[in-house]
Amino acid sequence: MTLDILHTQHERHFAANRFVYPVLSRRAGGISVGINLNPDKVCNFDCVYCQVNRVSQSETRFVEIPQLVVELQATLDLVQSGALFAAGKFEGTPPPLRRLSDIAFSGDGEPTTHRNFDEVVAACAEVKQHRRLESLPLVLITNASMFHRPHIQRALALLDAHAGEIWAKLDAGSEAYFARINRSALSLPHILANITQAARVRPLVIQSLFMRIDGQPPPRTEWSAFAARLTDMLSAGARFKLVQIYTIARTPAEPNVGPLSAAEVDQLVDYVRQQTGLPVAGFYGTAAD
Repeated sequence: MTLDILHTQHERHFAANRFVYPVLSRRAGGISVGINLNPDKVCNFDCVYCQVNRVSQSETRFVEIPQLVVELQATLDLVQSGALFAAGKFEGTPPPLRRLSDIAFSGDGEPTTHRNFDEVVAACAEVKQHRRLESLPLVLITNASMFHRPHIQRALALLDAHAGEIWAKLDAGSEAYFARINRSALSLPHILANITQAARVRPLVIQSLFMRIDGQPPPRTEWSAFAARLTDMLSAGARFKLVQIYTIARTPAEPNVGPLSAAEVDQLVDYVRQQTGLPVAGFYGTAAD
């Protein structure tokens, strides 16, 4: 299987596992071991670019932490031993990318909606400690909607104590564009307040996906609104270690959205960097880009 295909296929099913799956991640730069806490496909966002088909139902609705730990141990064994690359779809992984990059809480919905999220983080941190992987990042890929809840704040503190990183979604600078892209009952000010509060405690990564809708890229007014929201949060005391600007690499569930070109991503990266002074990295629609 080519590198291009590996980057664009992030199935949440691996072997007989129900909760743990490895992917070759373009943003992590290697093998990311994913933890799917939403096998029921429940999410409080309904993003136009999401590749999850929420019409079909999953057989698994509950996350059993002991089973998750067993799957995590076995998957880490496969990656660390190199057995993952011996056959199957990971066989074509280039040698520089045959590395364990992180353990990531992601999956088919918003991971922080899981009612025992803090307990899951604690269990995964314990696995890391037992395997002497203290420096391996625990990455939370999140829409930041639940940061205000006490048990999520406990989970974020656990991440801080175990080489954690928080990648917070921000796909829009205006309320109208947020409603069009993320289609949530929550408001953009709510998300911005949660990101700001969390980023006052520790530096966050901002992850932002931009795309074409009905053939049209985001308007320049949205570029400026997006950069302005970042600047507003910086002025309020937020800290950001990186802004990731990326575009669609996997087939979305809705047919009217598509990727930006590499040149368009680069233009947006340069604009945000100039307007905010933040480090900004671009990620493209294909590995070839």
